[in-house]
Amino acid sequence: MTEDFYCDEVLSGKTQVEKVLETENVLAYYHSKPYWPVHIVAIPKKHISSLITLSENDNELLLELLDVIKQVAEKVTEQYGASRVLTNLGNYQDSKHLHWHIVYGEPLR
Repeated sequence: MTEDFYCDEVLSGKTQVEKVLETENVLAYYHSKPYWPVHIVAIPKKHISSLITLSENDNELLLELLDVIKQVAEKVTEQYGASRVLTNLGNYQDSKHLHWHIVYGEPLR
């Protein structure tokens, strides 16, 4: 996998994804290799390597991203009764692009 799957594959269009919600600056889509029965990823369209590298200049983008995450999590929770929202940092972060997982269910593997 590349260092930044989201820029290199998803945002470039090389990897086609099923969109859940899209705004001018944010994309939420069904994970291409889900780890949970419902597994949606939300990403900023601008490259930001992780939550801890956000700058003050990214505040509006972060609010837009959180709004998309909230809307998606609300839909998943309404449909399934629960959801989880998580992000990874450091060595837990496979792709060095800020991304959030909105998931439901027990891990598939």
